[in-house]
Amino acid sequence: MKAVNNPLKRIAIIGLPNTGKSQVFNNLTKKYTVVANFPFTTVEMKSGTFNIYNQPYEIIDTPGIHCLYIHSEEELFVRDMLVFKQPDIIIQCIDANRLKQSLTLTFDLLELGIPMVISLNAIDETTKKGILIDSDAVSKFLGVPVIESIAINDIGTKELKDTLEVARKGTIPVQYGEIIEEGILAIEKLLPNSISFKRKLSLLFLQEDPFLMDSIRSISETDNSAKIKEKTEELRSHFRGSISLLINQKKNAWIENICSKTIKKQKITLKSFPEFFARISRHPVYGIPVLLGFIFLMFYSVVNFANVIAAWMHDTLWFPIENQITHVFPSGFWNEFLIGDYGFLTFGISNAILTVLPILSVFFLLFNTIEDMGYIPNLSVLLKRISEKIGLSGSAIMPITLGFGCKTMATLTTKSLRSKKERYIAIYLIAFALPCAPQMALNMSILGRLGARAFIIAFAFLVFVEIVAGLFLNKILKNDNSNDFIQALPDIRMPSPKAVIKKTYYKLLWFLKEAIPIFVYSALFLFIIDKIGLLGGIKNILKPLIIGFLGFPIEMVDVLILCMARHEAASGMIIKLIQVGKLNYIQCIVAVTITTMFVPCVANIMAMIKELKLKSALIMVFVINASAFILAGILNRILILTIK
Repeated sequence: MKAVNNPLKRIAIIGLPNTGKSQVFNNLTKKYTVVANFPFTTVEMKSGTFNIYNQPYEIIDTPGIHCLYIHSEEELFVRDMLVFKQPDIIIQCIDANRLKQSLTLTFDLLELGIPMVISLNAIDETTKKGILIDSDAVSKFLGVPVIESIAINDIGTKELKDTLEVARKGTIPVQYGEIIEEGILAIEKLLPNSISFKRKLSLLFLQEDPFLMDSIRSISETDNSAKIKEKTEELRSHFRGSISLLINQKKNAWIENICSKTIKKQKITLKSFPEFFARISRHPVYGIPVLLGFIFLMFYSVVNFANVIAAWMHDTLWFPIENQITHVFPSGFWNEFLIGDYGFLTFGISNAILTVLPILSVFFLLFNTIEDMGYIPNLSVLLKRISEKIGLSGSAIMPITLGFGCKTMATLTTKSLRSKKERYIAIYLIAFALPCAPQMALNMSILGRLGARAFIIAFAFLVFVEIVAGLFLNKILKNDNSNDFIQALPDIRMPSPKAVIKKTYYKLLWFLKEAIPIFVYSALFLFIIDKIGLLGGIKNILKPLIIGFLGFPIEMVDVLILCMARHEAASGMIIKLIQVGKLNYIQCIVAVTITTMFVPCVANIMAMIKELKLKSALIMVFVINASAFILAGILNRILILTIK
């Protein structure tokens, strides 16, 4: 019997930020994308495939969107995909804790008329709070299947897969009255024939969506923008009151009706520790000790566990190999190539696996736990309250906070900032003196060898220069439209150990895939330019700067070269210099600060170019690097004068 080749169906996962979209994507495709308990985890669309009963599906994980009336370029990408590259099915992920807020988006999606399935996620949390949601009743109101799920534990995935075959168009929520309905029909006639969802687009025109006309022009040769504008203005002039207000009133009444009939709450609810912890985490006074407590915990763990593990692995696994190689190749080219200062094995393999990897393993376990708790958004509120007193923009705080995890992802999230000034400040501060998670881990490891005072000095200096840079940019850059600061605050949750371990595993796997080739190529590069004399020439040229101004041994040239490849490689070289006694107390502190401020990683530079364009990004990189040298030299002089 001949097999039937079914056509590929496209599924779009849509939802508010932080509603479990990426986790549902992982569950369905058995792939892994980063998930965390804060908004903006997904900054670009990702796709994967899976099969159900010989039916192939392509599934698209999208950034969060609040409604189809667009407020940012990030949301625009999602709407354009829905409207102009129509998927066959929509899976809307709804956090059960935020059902009411999510129904605003549901309303818009139902008006598109695309078959839908609702994944009602985190249903266990609402139950614990004494909130019961009648999912069957919600399904009847919406006219689409509603599947209860606990995505983080892969509960509900099978039911979701089975329901895709019966996904259906929902019930169109409301009619808007004779005048508006006639206006909708009039605008529909002016839209190009090739465009679907004319009713919904006409409604968005009546609401004066700022991006819609440009989107239509980009995919259609017919330009009726003048006629559409004339028709919408004519309708608004004949309508008493605000059309947008009426549409929102109809929408809100529909949402209130559903919630009142599908949600039941206990009259008495006990205050929980997670709510208390979230509240003090963002408190302007109590939040600071909480933050310092997390920093101390990570510092203590890196110093007392990660460094010990790294030392044990080096003694147990590396020394026997090094001794064997020395026995076979006592001296000469092969000895230097394999285990010399720039040895293929010494620097390329051992440094990455035996020095850096144990430190990142311990740090990521803790950092991922803090991420999945939901602490990061509360931290952004705390930093916002502090930053307002020194003139920094509030709306840029969340992207800057995300920079502690990954600078590249944080830079990409700045596209949600409508203000060019805020976007520029945020991108600069992310790239400048802000350590990403791997770099923070290695900085803690380096400074932990010197004691807590060195850690405090280095990080206090980095915080100081970051604040000064923000103040300076805020002063010199021209003001433009700023964003209101609205921060979604997810519930503080007890992280799933399985999810934390899984995320740590994938982060370490990505590190090994990306970093080991860079470590190896960097070792080969330094080995070659050392052998041909080029490295020595560079060191002679830079000697006045490196030794005279910065107070380093000349070997720090190697560290700065490695910074341009990958900061973890540079940190590994610093640790090596400490082990052989070539860096003293002051030099270690200055080394940490200059490598944190110096050259963002290649991926972050590419993200900067994407957001700022080539010229502005390269100017920013140059200014950052020049500032790094100047500030590190100043710090060196201060420490020499103050530390005896």
